[in-house]
Amino acid sequence: MKSVRQYFILITKVTFCLLVFQSGIAKAAEVNVYSHRHYEADDALYAKFTKETGIKVNLVKASADALIERIKAEGKDSPADILITADAGRLVRAQSAGILQEAKSKILDKQVPANMRDDSYHWYGFTVRARVLIYSKKRIKRSELDTYEDLADPKWKGRLLARSSSNIYNQSLLASIIANNGKSEAIKWASAVRKNMARPPEGSDRDQMRAVAAGIGDVAIANTYYVGLLVNSSNPKDREVASKVGVYFPNQKGRGAHINVSGGGLVKWSKNKSNAIKLLEFLTGPAAQNKFPVTTYEYPLQIASTDSTLLKSWGEFKADTLSLSKLGELNSEAVKAFALANWK
Repeated sequence: MKSVRQYFILITKVTFCLLVFQSGIAKAAEVNVYSHRHYEADDALYAKFTKETGIKVNLVKASADALIERIKAEGKDSPADILITADAGRLVRAQSAGILQEAKSKILDKQVPANMRDDSYHWYGFTVRARVLIYSKKRIKRSELDTYEDLADPKWKGRLLARSSSNIYNQSLLASIIANNGKSEAIKWASAVRKNMARPPEGSDRDQMRAVAAGIGDVAIANTYYVGLLVNSSNPKDREVASKVGVYFPNQKGRGAHINVSGGGLVKWSKNKSNAIKLLEFLTGPAAQNKFPVTTYEYPLQIASTDSTLLKSWGEFKADTLSLSKLGELNSEAVKAFALANWK
């Protein structure tokens, strides 16, 4: 009788241990991502990651500011493991809000260039975009274009197009100009460019390109991947716009063209830290890096390594090596400079 009782006790203990082990496996085999990115191509990459690792990716999508505020409100109860967003300025904003933690990894250090990640390991870039000059092939010769600074020249009076100063991409561009030229020169530049605009700042980057194609202005400031979105649009009118504009990388004889990243950071209260780091390693690794140029038209971290025919057609370019953390650190100064320049 005693042996039977011992047997059932043993079975109960083994069953309990198995249940605990299985529960741990289930918890360990997931990662919760709060993402500002909205590309189907990203979803396909997450599916590939799950297939390779067995780690399920649970995805929540919203604007960057909404996700940051949500994580702040959830605090230690937040299910989020990774915050993904576009622009280093937003990643630094999340870091400053105290919602990210260190994610040290030798693989990440190897795969992500130093200027495209946080020095204290709170976030890492995984795609690159350049903010360039989009010009009318009909009305502009490439030899007329030069630097960002040259856009302040009166010769561009009534010919420039740009979106609002509230846009983070413009704020980061101006932050890079502050970093390179100083606050005073940046304010002068922003004021002169605003006076050279063909219309008040409005619309998206794609809207600026459409306005160039329509003859409203001759040169626009926009991110490279938006050109890719127009080229591959299902709308024939957008493809026509893309055929009428060219891509020019400024400052090639100097510091190089301004670049930025999409990236991710490990959330402070992550319950799946190891899995989260594995996902960041995957997004910065070969499988994902080879996909971004042909799916979202963004450059890989090693810009020159792209095999994309479209990206190659824009030409090789020299990129500014400024630490992208500076874009976030100088964001408030950029916002002030835009206000002083009356750039709405």
